[in-house]
Amino acid sequence: MHPQLPNQRGARSLSRSWLRRKNGHSLWRQPVSTTSPSRILPHEPHMRHSAIPLQTVSTGLVVAVVGFFSSFPIVLQGLNGMGASKAEAASGLMAAAIAMGLAGVVLSLRTKIPVSVAWSTPGVALLAVSTVPAAGFAEAVGAFLFAGLLTTIAGFWRPLSRLIAAIPAPLAQAMLSAVLLSICLQPFSALGHAPWIALPVILTWFVAGQINRLIAVPCAVVVAALVVVFQPGFDFTLNGSSVIPTPVFAVPVFSIQSLIGIGLPLFIVTMATQNIPGLAIIRSFGYQPAPAPLISSVGGASLISAPFGAPATCLAAITAAMCANDDSHPDTGKRYLSAVFGGLFYCLFGLFAGIITAFAGLAPPLLLGTLAGVALLPVFSTSALAAFKDTSYRQAAAITFLVTASGVTIIGLSAAVWGLVLGGIVQWVNTRMARET
Repeated sequence: MHPQLPNQRGARSLSRSWLRRKNGHSLWRQPVSTTSPSRILPHEPHMRHSAIPLQTVSTGLVVAVVGFFSSFPIVLQGLNGMGASKAEAASGLMAAAIAMGLAGVVLSLRTKIPVSVAWSTPGVALLAVSTVPAAGFAEAVGAFLFAGLLTTIAGFWRPLSRLIAAIPAPLAQAMLSAVLLSICLQPFSALGHAPWIALPVILTWFVAGQINRLIAVPCAVVVAALVVVFQPGFDFTLNGSSVIPTPVFAVPVFSIQSLIGIGLPLFIVTMATQNIPGLAIIRSFGYQPAPAPLISSVGGASLISAPFGAPATCLAAITAAMCANDDSHPDTGKRYLSAVFGGLFYCLFGLFAGIITAFAGLAPPLLLGTLAGVALLPVFSTSALAAFKDTSYRQAAAITFLVTASGVTIIGLSAAVWGLVLGGIVQWVNTRMARET
């Protein structure tokens, strides 16, 4: 899912706490604050043998429905943008869902903390607007592996952690909002070319969002499915594909251009907009997870699932809040079960990726673009606000935004990389000039 980044001071504080090691505490779990009766240790022995609360099962189902159906069209667009075939896209969607499901189950059971895991929606949005690698999808898989490796290393190796923490939040958000711009324009472009396709989806998304923001995109997905069903000549068959897709193992191809132009931006945007804010959300509910094992574990999940087409696995923020709040369960020690069941339902949805991919293949391209655009509009508005809110970073953020949005490629490096580089240089110069005056 798509979190709102904490403000810059909060992000720096989180980054510093991430880099600190506390003697005497487990790497996996640190005690929950007990300053109030409602914040008890989530791993107390008397919690382990109680019956499974149905409330956590229903919360897990809602989490999986929101997490999966709000963003799977973006995942498919990202995989298609990297040159994936239909079989590879189905395999990638299945692998991504199972990877985030199993990672959430294992981490939540291991820590007794509601750790919700997701695929990197900002990351796949970046893939959707990137150039197809020269060697096709196999080269993209090499970039996925590189991003997963960097995430795994970042969990434990302080220099890399410091480097990511040193990227100013406004510049990271400017890069993200620029990546999302072209996707968020697609619903409105579709209005001019095929209003009978775009208008029902946009109106449903808007009206449902007025009732409950979390159901807006799933409702839009339902209406989009109806648009496909009622289009002339509709005939749904799997065309030889199985309901449960066959995993397609892609032998990775590595190139410097893809590692730096795709893998590095994928790593940066996932860390800056998913993993770090995800930790902040968990902590805001009184839990104190050790960051290193969580970050490295989702990086490991990315490494395992990448050869099967999954771009990136990361910590979630919105669904983490759904699992950790009072609606999940009144007892803080049982809320981790919501994340466990959410992970199990993710795995179940992933098994039916073949049907989902085959059905999506019948949709007009403008329809999938419209779905992806409305799903990412809240993320775009949040990231754009975070990018330009701080006046001291505004010029550098504007440079980062414009360079990234231009899509320019220089010496094989993508626009996202150049946006961060040039924006960082501008901010460094402005900071030095301000100190001298």
